Amino acid sequence: MAMQPAQVLSGKTVSAQVRQRLTNQVAEMKERVPGFRPGLAILQVGDRDDSNLYISMKLKAAAEIGINANHIKLPNTATEAEVLRCINGLNEDPAVHGFIVQLPLDSNKPINTEKITNAVAPEKDVDGLSSINAGKLSRGDLGDCFIPCTPKGCMELIRQTGIQVAGKRAVVIGRSKIVGAPMHDLLLWNHATVTTCHSKTASLAEEVSKADILVVAAGKAEMVKGEWIKPGAIVIDCGINYIPDSTKASGRRVVGDVAYSAAKERAAFITPVPGGVGPMTVAMLMQVCIRNVKCFFSFHEIIEFEWLASGNHINQRCPRTPVPSDIDVSRSCIPKPIGHLAREIGLLSDEVEFYGACKAKISLSALQRLKAQPDGKYVVVTGITPTPLGEGKSTTTAGLVQALGAHLGQNAFACVRQPSQGPTFGIKGGAAGGGYSQVIPMEEFNLHLTGDIHAITASNNLVAAAIDARIYHEATQSDQALYSRLVPSINGVRTFSDIQIQRLQRLHIKKTDPEALTDDEINKFVRLDIDPENITWQRVLDTNDRFLRKITIGQSLTEKGFTRTAQFDITVASEIMAVLALTDSLEDMRRRLGRMVVASSKKGVPITTEDLGVSGALAVLMKDAIKPNLMQTLEGNPVFVHAGPFANIAHGNSSVIADKIALKLVGKEGFVVTEAGFGADIGMEKFFNIKCRYSGLQPHVVVLVATVRALKMHGGGPMVTAGVPLPKEYIEENLVLLEKGCSNLRKQIQNAKTFGVPVVVAVNAFKSDTQAELQLVIRLAKEAGAFDAVKCTHWAEGGKGAVALAEAVKRASQAPSNFRFLYDVKLPILDKIRIIAQKIYGADDVELLPEAEQKIIQYNKQGFGNLPICMAKTHLSLSHDPEWKGVPTGFVLPIRDVRASVGAGFVYPLVGSMSTMPGLPTRPCFYDVDLDPATGEVKGLF
Repeated sequence: MAMQPAQVLSGKTVSAQVRQRLTNQVAEMKERVPGFRPGLAILQVGDRDDSNLYISMKLKAAAEIGINANHIKLPNTATEAEVLRCINGLNEDPAVHGFIVQLPLDSNKPINTEKITNAVAPEKDVDGLSSINAGKLSRGDLGDCFIPCTPKGCMELIRQTGIQVAGKRAVVIGRSKIVGAPMHDLLLWNHATVTTCHSKTASLAEEVSKADILVVAAGKAEMVKGEWIKPGAIVIDCGINYIPDSTKASGRRVVGDVAYSAAKERAAFITPVPGGVGPMTVAMLMQVCIRNVKCFFSFHEIIEFEWLASGNHINQRCPRTPVPSDIDVSRSCIPKPIGHLAREIGLLSDEVEFYGACKAKISLSALQRLKAQPDGKYVVVTGITPTPLGEGKSTTTAGLVQALGAHLGQNAFACVRQPSQGPTFGIKGGAAGGGYSQVIPMEEFNLHLTGDIHAITASNNLVAAAIDARIYHEATQSDQALYSRLVPSINGVRTFSDIQIQRLQRLHIKKTDPEALTDDEINKFVRLDIDPENITWQRVLDTNDRFLRKITIGQSLTEKGFTRTAQFDITVASEIMAVLALTDSLEDMRRRLGRMVVASSKKGVPITTEDLGVSGALAVLMKDAIKPNLMQTLEGNPVFVHAGPFANIAHGNSSVIADKIALKLVGKEGFVVTEAGFGADIGMEKFFNIKCRYSGLQPHVVVLVATVRALKMHGGGPMVTAGVPLPKEYIEENLVLLEKGCSNLRKQIQNAKTFGVPVVVAVNAFKSDTQAELQLVIRLAKEAGAFDAVKCTHWAEGGKGAVALAEAVKRASQAPSNFRFLYDVKLPILDKIRIIAQKIYGADDVELLPEAEQKIIQYNKQGFGNLPICMAKTHLSLSHDPEWKGVPTGFVLPIRDVRASVGAGFVYPLVGSMSTMPGLPTRPCFYDVDLDPATGEVKGLF
């Protein structure tokens, strides 16, 4: 009895159904999350006609379904390293939910195909070709792996026949990793009895004749003859071959691996070529991608940007009693490798530059990548007016982040300043926090870090050298001689540099040919005419050195008598440090560096680094320093350590760019905790009026740190001396003294509330504090208007000791706030100074010394009157006198001098005898610092 001709298994028909189903699924996803779009990438190396055809089919299908398909082309000459770098970027790109790699059949460069295939992250390997996915398939873990698309499409076509696979005899011809081998595994785990044949199989016709299901993927035109086919078999032909055909315009036609005409007379079902398996391969690729997207979609919909750093990733600590030294505590913890931490918080590998095992710089490209991500909650930690007894702001910052992250399960990031070598080796010591709430490793934190401060020192002193060199050369050369040296002839050609062209434009000279300038124009171009008495730029050094506060330079005979009085500031007081802390991009930093005013001409014209021609070189020296430094707390929470402007002589806050990246990384419900230097009247006021003004960020909560001991000193307690036991007032209960000192706490709460932000008081408890004392501070803080006030023991207990604080901060972050600046920058300079003095310090008025008055007049003429104010004032009192504790009243604030940091963007008045170069004490901290030559460990840091 003659058989019926085979039913054609049309891949086009089945794939159309699959694609319509996927289109509906994508539309549903987009409806649930507007703006969401699945991402598929195709990385093509080289250029082949057959590859181009299939890639165009995949791109077209993706577009129709609603998948964002990215076709990345690398030339045939691409090296293995270039391909791997591209794969790594796709692995880490959150917008790519799956990708495939199309390698050339031949390449001018040796490429290890196995290495490339396994470089694809298994969770994005939608081709299913990596060893992990192939291994899971061969083991039968079909629900936990990606299956290559062609075998998957073949199985779908077999299912369309309605015939049960279980118990059938199947033959697969071909053993490639792409089709044959995975096809064998799929049929086997669907309970068929499978035989795999290949080019060396004996009696191939006999093996084929036994097959109920035949899948051919040998790549040989019509190698399987029709008469070999078992009557009633299912035939899946995966071959695409070209044979000569003079009847075709192209001179060839497409055939499969099976002789179709004869086979269709015996088979029950058969796939045509083309139009059979090809469209199914494309459809299955889309299906696998959407399946991966659905897993990703569900995961992120549930936990919404939760970091990988769940409890088992945290460095768990078991605090010891008594608490060891800070450096011993630091060394008791083995930090996470910084690369692991970076991955946990969502950074990509090409955004992380390693500096050893425990610190790294983070590329600004992270901010661009995350720009659509909503910001998290923004918390600033400040304190009461500092005393020698300490308040613990850095310790509280670390403890709060540890509590939020390790104990309350929030994404939490600390952003702190890099410490200067001045206080580290001077009187204050390091700034990594302390006890069980600190940044680790503390010695790396406190010493050099990644060299940012050294870059600032080099940049600053390059400007200083350029100023004096320019004065010298202008004084000793004619206009023409200067011009010949500034615009030299090289091989008979003179050209202006870009910076010189920009100077010409500022002089309104619209010429670019050096030979075209008139004598008058040459004079304007070469003469800055710097007034030595009006140089505002100083040299810097990152060491406390009182004998550099005033120096004489130019005493060598080679300088021909061009001497002048100058000075050194400490590096962290450099305007370049302030620029680093306030910039938010390379472009912005370059502009700020260029507009820094370093002097005035004898006619009163401001001279900038751009005029000196040094601004481009500064940007080059600072190009790495602009990248925030990633470290961690003892409990494994991320910390950005970046920029270190002093709070009494600069604006005292870590960098804007670190805060902005951290706010994106934590996600909408996460927290970024940053610390403002010294008391709320200093660092916090500058945080709000300067940093927030330039960053555009609005804080959610102020954490105000206080201690019982420090408040007692503000109440009139005796002074303390290093190395001498504390007076009894500080170790015994004294509620009268404490309540009197709480006036300072009350004033700083009022200062914070002036800006419209909720205030949480953190009472940093010491062992000698009594419950009555702690409760008194908490009660008075709430009466003064604090949102909440809580006892904290994070120094002794780590994050656990700051859980109550973290919970209060979470509640406060949900409270209504009405953030506002203290003053309008358009007000006159003197008015802005007076507002700060009266509203924040409590002064009756301000007094301008003659030099300060003249400077204000000068800055107004030069157009700098609309800048915010950065008061350089002692941090030890609300007033200008460090001896006046508590809340001084009835005083007039003396303004000795006024300077302008135009590049950074503020005017800074110098209050009283404020110095920009600290000095070393009689017994500096460096007495305790040493190196163990046997182990290489640093000793004595604190």
